[in-house]
Amino acid sequence: MRVTFDLFTVHKRFALTISRGTYTENTNIGLKIESEGVEGLGEATPFSVVNGKEKNSEQLQQELEKLIPIIEPFHPLENQEIEGILKQNNVSSSLRAAIDTALYDWLGKKVNLPLWKIWGLNRNRIPPTSVTIGISSPEKAVERVRNWLNFMDAKVLKIKLGSPDGIEADKAMLLAIRQECPNLPLTVDANGGWNLKEAILMSEWLATQNVKYIEQPFAVGEESNLPQLYQRSPLPIFIDESCFNSEDIITYSPSIHGINIKLMKAGGLSEVMRMIAIAKACKLQIMYGCYSDSSLANTALCHLAPYADYLDLDSHLNLIDDPFQGVSLERGRLVLNNLPGLGVKYRNET
Repeated sequence: MRVTFDLFTVHKRFALTISRGTYTENTNIGLKIESEGVEGLGEATPFSVVNGKEKNSEQLQQELEKLIPIIEPFHPLENQEIEGILKQNNVSSSLRAAIDTALYDWLGKKVNLPLWKIWGLNRNRIPPTSVTIGISSPEKAVERVRNWLNFMDAKVLKIKLGSPDGIEADKAMLLAIRQECPNLPLTVDANGGWNLKEAILMSEWLATQNVKYIEQPFAVGEESNLPQLYQRSPLPIFIDESCFNSEDIITYSPSIHGINIKLMKAGGLSEVMRMIAIAKACKLQIMYGCYSDSSLANTALCHLAPYADYLDLDSHLNLIDDPFQGVSLERGRLVLNNLPGLGVKYRNET
């Protein structure tokens, strides 16, 4: 098979601020696998869970350039062998995700079926996606809510908390949002911005605000706080940055209620399927999330969305220059098409 790639930069319509910083654009890698006249597409998005430890797109490019001669001798159907080689070479999870996704796209196009049909899933069971409100002043948060509601029929709002100004700033922002839309369900993501005392206090307070769950209350490395919060919180606790793969689920399952699966963390759809199986065996709830992913990566993960309890696949909706088109938006829900493979095309493609 032949492997090629290019870099593309996407810009956010509205900047996103979380506890670790503010993001306005991202440079991702678009990967292409070609064999037997069939082309499979994948995407690698640089991301970080700890400030200062992420790989940027240039570093991923250098890693990919060394990797291509190693995997090109394989056939796209040799996914198990390719996955083993990627792990042996300690390849970054986002690059593994791009390659694995492209292999599945190739397979679907080869047999002329969308992935959701190959896996026998019901695309009508995909839950609505939440849309994200970043950390800001109460006034700007309300403005962002109005922008989203003018753009789409949002069914769930995801609120980023963990403000550097403390939990009182978090409360003020959430109360302003709640006043603006008193009936919409909310979810909360602290992105590791709280300590144990703050997390307990906020869980008790948020339970009075029609909040569905709290995501990633503690920073990576502070997971020892999870059992105490698990015992005290009236709301379900999900982890994101603390859970990359299926092994992490087993480690933390006694002290959480759910996990956030992201394609870039997991390293591809193959690992996502393993994570789903283990999470369900541990009786955990499942949500899917994203980084600054385009429609390509979000459409890929959406093919497994019938397994999810919650979706937060909204990054592509906030891009002004998404080069791809795939999953569509209808009444707050992402809807998969009937095209083969991922069902993704370049936006300028007829």
